[in-house]
Amino acid sequence: MCWSVYIIHCSDKSLYTGITTDVQRRFAEHENMHTVGLGPGAKYFYGRRPEKVVFVEPGHSRSSASKREAALKKLSRTQKKSLITSHSIPVGY
Repeated sequence: MCWSVYIIHCSDKSLYTGITTDVQRRFAEHENMHTVGLGPGAKYFYGRRPEKVVFVEPGHSRSSASKREAALKKLSRTQKKSLITSHSIPVGY
């Protein structure tokens, strides 16, 4: 199974990092969590709204995606923005 690491830009200008096998489905789950407070979305979205996916890095195993997620979460906001700027996201995200 192919896992992806993703970053979502939020309504409070924060950046949320996660992993999934289906980025579009996971984004919808986060939106539903914010909208109706139900489902498998992250609790992070209780106080903020997910706006858009700004970074996707596909091609990982579950293990490598988890390690990459941890590494990205340690980056400063400036480093994350630089990473986002240097990668293009496929149409549809």
